[in-house]
Formats: sequence, C-alpha cells, structure tokens
Amino acid sequence: MLEIMYDVPDNVIAATASGKVSGDDYEKVLIPLVEEKLKKYDKLRLLYNLGSEFSGYEAGAMWDDAKVGFAHLTHWEKIAVVTDDEWITRAIKAFAFLIPGEVKLYGNSQLDEAKIWISQMD
Repeated sequence: MLEIMYDVPDNVIAATASGKVSGDDYEKVLIPLVEEKLKKYDKLRLLYNLGSEFSGYEAGAMWDDAKVGFAHLTHWEKIAVVTDDEWITRAIKAFAFLIPGEVKLYGNSQLDEAKIWISQMD
C-alpha cells in the first residue's frame, strides 16, 4: 500500500510504502499524483519511505515503479529513499547514476532528515 504524505512542499511527492506494494498502488495513487504535479512544475522531488512496515513489491508494482521513474527521468530534481532494506539500498546505488537529479539514501531512523533535505531550496 502507498500513502501520500502531505507535510512537504507542493513540488515534493512523498509516499510511504507499507505491506506489499501493488501495481494498483502505483496506478491509482502515485502515477496520477506525478502527472498532476507535472502540470504545475517542470522539476519534481520524491521522498519514498520504505519503512519497517514495508514487506515488498508485487511484480506489477516493480514494473510500474520503473515506468514512472523512466517516463519522467529528466523531471526528477531530487530523490530521497528511506529504507533499511539492504537489497533496495544496493539497487538504488546501482541505478542512481541513471537519474539526472540528486539521489540520497537514508535509514528508517532518518526520515525527518530526509524530509528536511528534500524540502530545502538549493
């Protein structure tokens, strides 16, 4: 399941994943929000919190994650990923070079730091 966090600036999409994330979560929650924000902003920031309640992705969700990321590749200004899952950390480190924007990883205990960083004007 994906839940949107609203205590961030308007150009930031902040989502918390819990349980198993499905393709429907992306198609009904995240993708429409990305499309809506891109009508207002050329550059977006993403805070993706994969906290202790997160248990994994369904196959369709991984495909939708890749689609939304690469379809709007040049629109990501900053991405903060919050997780203690080692496989996600390794995957982010392996593919971060493909993203033109800045990517930072944070542990679950650093969610507040990630919110500060993603919200800071450069």
